[in-house]
Amino acid sequence: MTISLAIDTATSRTIVGILDGDKVLFEGFHEGATEHGFAITELVVKALAVCPKPDQVVVGMGPGPFTGLRVGITFAHSFAMARDIPVIGVCSLDAIAVDQNEYTVAIDARRKEIYWASYKDGQRVAGPEVSKPAEVSGFIIDQYPDLKKLVALSASQNVSEPMYLRRPDAVPTAERK
Repeated sequence: MTISLAIDTATSRTIVGILDGDKVLFEGFHEGATEHGFAITELVVKALAVCPKPDQVVVGMGPGPFTGLRVGITFAHSFAMARDIPVIGVCSLDAIAVDQNEYTVAIDARRKEIYWASYKDGQRVAGPEVSKPAEVSGFIIDQYPDLKKLVALSASQNVSEPMYLRRPDAVPTAERK
């Protein structure tokens, strides 16, 4: 089986795991929307101390806040490059496990908005998008990507660019009005 280092930083939670196929060998997380930078390093060090070396890195590509995504994606690519192993990107919303046939999942996008996507029979049918919560009906929030699902999706997805759904806050001086 393939040993995967799985990372997701699309939410306020930094999630790291090592899986052998669908068997979780290590799973850890740290709460803190502004603490992804130090948390990811600590979690990976703990994982590598008790698990075999990974053959690939699977990383959540969002949607999510810019800084959190950048931390996880940059770490994943740097780790993989140093070891000459592949990186596979997966939509973070797709990895949220819900035991229903039809549902909409959402994560906090800050600024009184949510990132969301809808699913039917396990397939995404709408989104991902960013909206005000009042504009999306019946969504499930406060769930996090599941590492087993993240790794399983790596067989069918390879998202190569971060999923940023809104314009950056910072703009060049020449573009300001």
